[in-house]
Amino acid sequence: MLWVDRISAGYYPGIDVLSDLTLRATPGRITAVIGPNGAGKSTLLRAVFGLIHPRAGRIVFEGRDVQGLAAFARKRLGIGYVPQGPSTFPQMTVEENLLVGGWTIRRARPALRERLEHIYELFPQLAGIRRARAAVLSGGQLRMLSIAKELVAMPALLLVDEPTAGLAPRVAGDVYDLLVRSRALGIAVLLVDQNISEAVGVADDVYLIVMGRVEREGSGEVFARDLRAIIQETLVGGGTV
Repeated sequence: MLWVDRISAGYYPGIDVLSDLTLRATPGRITAVIGPNGAGKSTLLRAVFGLIHPRAGRIVFEGRDVQGLAAFARKRLGIGYVPQGPSTFPQMTVEENLLVGGWTIRRARPALRERLEHIYELFPQLAGIRRARAAVLSGGQLRMLSIAKELVAMPALLLVDEPTAGLAPRVAGDVYDLLVRSRALGIAVLLVDQNISEAVGVADDVYLIVMGRVEREGSGEVFARDLRAIIQETLVGGGTV
């Protein structure tokens, strides 16, 4: 599904945030990327979505090298992106936001309506507030709407950046449940998260990156079993964990 092949990328010439980084994401699996603050986790997602362009390496999606493609072109190919910050339109209703999420299939109106009803089945909490403006939603409802908006177009790959930042533990648990449901749809989920234990708990595959490089990779099961040792060995002293 996704092959990030030895990319180096950053925001200023001569200063790389990511250095020779390689990873893969597979359909129907959650791939978690963990690491300290400043490790390059969010930069990785921006590079995959086309918001920044690596100076070296390749990003291959479904067998196609997408280097040079703009973000909207990658979205048309089937890549969805839920950023850490706001991604909904506050003065639009819940349903209007979902319709924006389905712009790539907007001309196929019956299919779009069918997708909306499917989203309401997946997210029953949104069905009851479909006419409410996003501005009045709680933090948890907004994160739910952000994820649901990207799922309207049924992407093959969903990039998710810090989905539970600032949320209460109970609400955060609901968000992780939604990601697990996305995996059940056959979507490849690439999850960046500072909540290491929870991210590892829902992940099938885990990459630990430090200073823009992959330090360790393995199954979620192995990471969950050795998490304390991994944190002590690799992360303590390297940033906030």
